[in-house]
Amino acid sequence: MSDYVDITKEEQVLRIALNRPEKKNALTLGMYQRMTDALNDAASDSSVRVAVVCGLGGSFTAGNDLFDFLNDPPTDESSPVFQFLRAVSTFPKPFLAAVEGHAIGIGTTVLLHCDLAYAAPSARFQLPFVNLGLVPEAASSLLLPKTVGTKKAAELLMFGDPFSAEEALTAGLINAVVSERDVVDFAMERAQALAKKPPASLKLTKSLLRAADAEAIASSIQAEGAHFVGALTGPEAQEALAAFIEKRPPDFSQFD
Repeated sequence: MSDYVDITKEEQVLRIALNRPEKKNALTLGMYQRMTDALNDAASDSSVRVAVVCGLGGSFTAGNDLFDFLNDPPTDESSPVFQFLRAVSTFPKPFLAAVEGHAIGIGTTVLLHCDLAYAAPSARFQLPFVNLGLVPEAASSLLLPKTVGTKKAAELLMFGDPFSAEEALTAGLINAVVSERDVVDFAMERAQALAKKPPASLKLTKSLLRAADAEAIASSIQAEGAHFVGALTGPEAQEALAAFIEKRPPDFSQFD
């Protein structure tokens, strides 16, 4: 274990398990770096054919650790946050997710870069960027409308309300709700099945599926990132953070 992320390999499947259950697996910069390194290493490791990301302790991830994030905010593309987004959006092998409990912010947007995603009935998804005075990230302004439709994407991003595993399934964000067994075990079994398939054919199939959007995804991540960085120090985000710390509703009435 390192930086609250467990990296293990079972046969030809790499498992990236977020392991900070006391904070619902909220992500620190160290956790982002650990995941980035694991994905980059796996991309060129012929002994790894499939990767799976999951969370331990009943949550996928509650999103960014706000205090860690604001103490050392991303300012340019060298930040571990942006390194992770590049790594996950360009990972050349099948990438699966097993989701239970909280899947907030990046916990939802990362699914747009997963080839397959499975959720437990306990999963609760949320895209609270606007509510925090921020903007979408991880190319979600591009990929979410393609996945769930423009109007549904607007509803999810503009209101930022939580939604259930069944709603995520209906919207097309996940492949299945796994109610009869452990969702991580299920995802690992699906990954093992993929690992037995012809690796070159599998990688090429993924590349062909994603080729049309590859440049647009990279551009969207960069554009969103620039707005996100600016918004982090803006007055709306400062009000949202102050309200969170003070346990009160935010007041955005003074902003244009």
